[in-house]
Amino acid sequence: QVQLVESGGGLVQAGGSLRLSCAASGRTFSSHAVGWFRQAPGKEREFVARITRSGLFTYYIDSVKGRFTISRDNAKNTAYLQMNSLKPEDTAVYYCNSRLQADGTWSADEFGAWGQGTQVTVST
Repeated sequence: QVQLVESGGGLVQAGGSLRLSCAASGRTFSSHAVGWFRQAPGKEREFVARITRSGLFTYYIDSVKGRFTISRDNAKNTAYLQMNSLKPEDTAVYYCNSRLQADGTWSADEFGAWGQGTQVTVST
């Protein structure tokens, strides 16, 4: 089973950038697709982006398309979320998770375990 630890969050002004990291333990990281989620105060955890096992194919929700880029380095057992042109509505705790298949709906409900997440706060 892959265990994941998120890092890289912080406080940034609107228009700024952050790069989040998702570090995985275990030898099976490269056999799992990775997804990023976020949870804003008072809201449900929502899917943001995902990347296939090879890193060749990605998918984003409309609100982050063109601003966020998901990537991975299987040699380092790490996935990333580069966030540019940040907006106050991007403020949330960001989490990553993994599963075998990239295709299909990614729902927070399907994952039984989560890391501690990393807080992203975007000020006006």
